[in-house]
This record gives sequence, C-alpha cells and structure tokens, in this order.
Amino acid sequence: MHIPGATGAGETTPGPYDLRRATESAARAAYDWIGRGDRTLADDAAVAAMAARLEQLGLDAVLTIGEGPREEISTLYHGQRFGEPSRPPRWEMVVDPLEGTSFLARGMTNAMAAVALVPHGSLDVLAPARYIEKLVVPPAACGRVDPAAPVAERLRQLGRALGKPILDLTIYVIEQPRNRALVEAIHQAGARVALYPAGDLAGALMAATPDSGIDALMGTGGVPEGMLAAIAIRAMGGGFFARIDPQLASEQQAVEAAGLDLSRWHRLENLVRSDQAIFCATGITTGLLLDGVERQPGAELTHSLLIGGPAGHRQRLTSWHRREPDPAPA
Repeated sequence: MHIPGATGAGETTPGPYDLRRATESAARAAYDWIGRGDRTLADDAAVAAMAARLEQLGLDAVLTIGEGPREEISTLYHGQRFGEPSRPPRWEMVVDPLEGTSFLARGMTNAMAAVALVPHGSLDVLAPARYIEKLVVPPAACGRVDPAAPVAERLRQLGRALGKPILDLTIYVIEQPRNRALVEAIHQAGARVALYPAGDLAGALMAATPDSGIDALMGTGGVPEGMLAAIAIRAMGGGFFARIDPQLASEQQAVEAAGLDLSRWHRLENLVRSDQAIFCATGITTGLLLDGVERQPGAELTHSLLIGGPAGHRQRLTSWHRREPDPAPA
C-alpha cells in the first residue's frame, strides 16, 4: 500500500501501514481515560503518544493542521516540521490524536485517532475558518448532487443517483444545535436521519463507502475533521463538498477579514489537489466505522482503517499488542 514514485531515489515513501503505528499508539494511550470524565488528560495522553511515534517514523512532512497554534501547545502544533527543516517538506500532514474528546471522556461512541498525508502543496485548509458545512456522498453520486440546492432537492438528486426512493435514504448528521434546522428539513423530505453526538469523521467515511448503510453526511462540523475526511475520500473516490460556516463571532470576523466567500461550496478536487492521499484511523471507542481498543490479559487489540494511493486501496487491520499484566492488588 505504499505509493510509488512520490519521493526521490533511495528515499522511503510512507504508507498507511506506517501511519497506523502513530494512530495505534494514540488510541492505546487514550483507552485508560474512556469514561473517566477528564477530556484534558485523555487528549494529553493521545497527543503525547502520537507525537512520539510520528517522530520515530522519519517523515519528511509539515503538520498543516494539528492540535492548535504553536503559542498555545508544545507539540503537534500547526506548522510543526518533521524531518530536515532546512529543505522544503515532501508531505503535508493532518492529525487528530483524539477525535471525539469530550465524548470519550463520557464513555460514548465513535472516538478514534487519525493521521493523513498528501504531497506538499496539495491542501487548501480554508484558514482561518474553524467550521465548515459538509456534504459527503458515495462514488455513485459524485457529480450528481448539487450542494447548493435546497435539502429536499439534494435528497431527490441523491436518491436518483443511488437508485433509491427518498424514504430509503439515511443521512448521517452530528447532533448539535447548529444542525437542528437541517435535521428538520431531512425529516420533512421523508429521509431518515442517523443522529450521533460525535463521530464527524466516522460519519463522513461511512457516507463515502458504498453500501455502508449511510447514504450521505450533511451538516456543519470542524475543519480538522473535515480535512481528514477529505484526504481519505480523495483516495476512496467519493464526493466531498465544504462551505465555510462560522459559528463564533471571532471566527466570522476572521473569515470576513480574509475575504473568504461564505456562500461558495468548495469541491474536493480543490481542497485536496492530489490523489496520492494516505490515511489511517484507529478506533478508541467502538462506533459505526471501527471497533474500539480491546484490553485482554497480556494483550491489547486495536482495529484500524488504512487507505492509500490513487487506486484507493482500503484495508481493515486488527493488531495484537503485547502488554504487561495489571499488577495484583495489594
């Protein structure tokens, strides 16, 4: 699953099988914090584990979207350089060591760790936007659904593309106040809503996968999760659209100052300008897309999704990790 020809002679090209070491490490580190009510410690554990493993991979990359700006965090910050800093990087990287942080702390579903790579210069991350409205559809509906159309018309177009009546369509939406009007419009049109409190990334990947039980993802969510999904979907051949949708006054001011058009729907080919896309995610808590970490006596099991290359190769990988047994109680 390595992409040939993407680096110079004698240089190693990373693939999703390499990246899964970083996502597995983050998932295993976050496991101990499932359901313990402390999102900060859970995120800190995942970030530290992923950062340590990424440093070991020998990547020649810049972290385009990380955990935040350098002045706020010490590692996995926006712009962090992996590899030799004196030369231009070969790759751009997007990471989310713990997608679904607050919901993992409450023991809820769909938390995962994810990493994605594309050749340097391939990404448009819509900065300084923090939230985007998204539309994700499977390959059969690519080019056949207009994201700017009213919701009912989008559903009619999607149904025609998939050969389904609207009544049989299931649309994944994140359960947030900002998406309430969308949910009402979907219901009024006659389609089903799969409403989840977390799992923006999982829902997008399900929507881009034929016959997954999810026919599309709609609604507003975070830019990092959106760009991770866009990179994976670029390799998968699905459809992805994004429209900047500010949720805070400060964000509204920032995007207006940058001259960004809030009415424009950005196409996947403009957001991710290369099909040499590499993606890996490992489940932390069990969800629709991936099973979570499983702890057994002497071992931990992780479940990962690996996607890479222009052909969109996909692989599900279960890994057994040896661990020391828990100490006997005193």
